[in-house]
Amino acid sequence: MRTKNRAQRTLLTGVALLLAGLFFFPTYWMINSSLRPSNANLTTEYDLFPTSITFDNFVTAVTRPGFTNFLTNSLIVAVGAMLCAVAAGILAAIPLCRLRFRGRRGFVLLVLIAQLAPLEALLIPMYLLMRDVGLLNMLPALLLVNVATTLPFTIWTLRGFVNGIPVDLEEAAMVDGCSRWGAFRRVTLPLLGPALVSTSVFSFITAWNEFLFALVLMRDQSNQTLPVWLSTFSTVFGTDWGGTMAASVVFALPVLIYFLIVQRNLVAGNTAGAVKG
Repeated sequence: MRTKNRAQRTLLTGVALLLAGLFFFPTYWMINSSLRPSNANLTTEYDLFPTSITFDNFVTAVTRPGFTNFLTNSLIVAVGAMLCAVAAGILAAIPLCRLRFRGRRGFVLLVLIAQLAPLEALLIPMYLLMRDVGLLNMLPALLLVNVATTLPFTIWTLRGFVNGIPVDLEEAAMVDGCSRWGAFRRVTLPLLGPALVSTSVFSFITAWNEFLFALVLMRDQSNQTLPVWLSTFSTVFGTDWGGTMAASVVFALPVLIYFLIVQRNLVAGNTAGAVKG
């Protein structure tokens, strides 16, 4: 029996390493290509390990005109959308769990339907809406679009967490003299830490990677974001693959840094949110 269990563990470990290698290989290919000379990326023979390393591609990427402006716009949109989506999600999840009102189940169903709607179907309505309210070529338009696309997931996830917190804790706090807001702030909100981290990571990554709305709504180059900046490495004269890969590495760094900061709470949040209804 011990030999059988050892063989099963070895097999599972091998499968896990194989899957990890498959998922990591595109990232390694991106980093490898970013460190190779530009002409080396155009050959038919590709070495798995670079024979010569250069950082010229990174210099080309970060010194490209408008990089600082694109980076600032992306940070404003991503951080703003994350904060707004989390704040609005809390304000919507608490009443859905703690209050009983007519139409509550229908509203929850609408939230789920909105989460399933494809973003491409919202492109034209969003464009017409932003045009009518005068927000075209303005960062608030892109921020509102990202909040709208991430809010259903945020509400749904936070609702599952709030359902997992016994209401008796809030009632006990109110018996001890806290108001309803005080009970939420002192009891429920600290327990929602893992949920806030999970939803904030999702909102940040979604807003950071958004390309289609940033391209259509932001016709002025000064208001565009980094995903649009990445597309400028491909022109009618060809594609600078070395610069593209280096720019992709730079583009992924903020998300990686944020993930490393909150990874402990993120694991706890995703695990708890998966089993709470």
